[in-house]
Amino acid sequence: MSVIIDGYNLLRSIQKSDEQAELTNEIQLCRVVGRYLKITGQTGEIIFDGTGPSGKFEFEDISNLETFFVGLSTDADTVIENKIQASTAPKQLTIVSSDRRLRDAARKRKATLVKSQVFWNKLQRQLSRKSKIKEPAAKRLGLTESETKQWLKFFDLEQ
Repeated sequence: MSVIIDGYNLLRSIQKSDEQAELTNEIQLCRVVGRYLKITGQTGEIIFDGTGPSGKFEFEDISNLETFFVGLSTDADTVIENKIQASTAPKQLTIVSSDRRLRDAARKRKATLVKSQVFWNKLQRQLSRKSKIKEPAAKRLGLTESETKQWLKFFDLEQ
């Protein structure tokens, strides 16, 4: 499933609802969203109005997320609306925005709708979960006798 995010809509929603939010700019938001998408196995696009910061190289290293600044001749809502219309599989899209115009466009094509604040809450819950990394059984059981002999031989500590 592909996620299309109205960038400034999400950023402003976070800033309004959480005065403690450390997210103050586009790159910080994209890094967090990229981590979330990677954990959940999704890919996405985040689309911002305007030209964005002058150095966009930081946006290139974010996994599972493409970042777009639409420039001055159009706006993010129009670009997202066009992406919804052009999609050959709109039911596979998740649109993240609290903007009525985008929600209406998504609803017409039967795309999944998620309000910005709901998406952010879900993202925070997912990222706050502790990942359960399975420890290898050997860690608890220790080395076998033959493995021990190999290491002793390797370090010239044979008995």
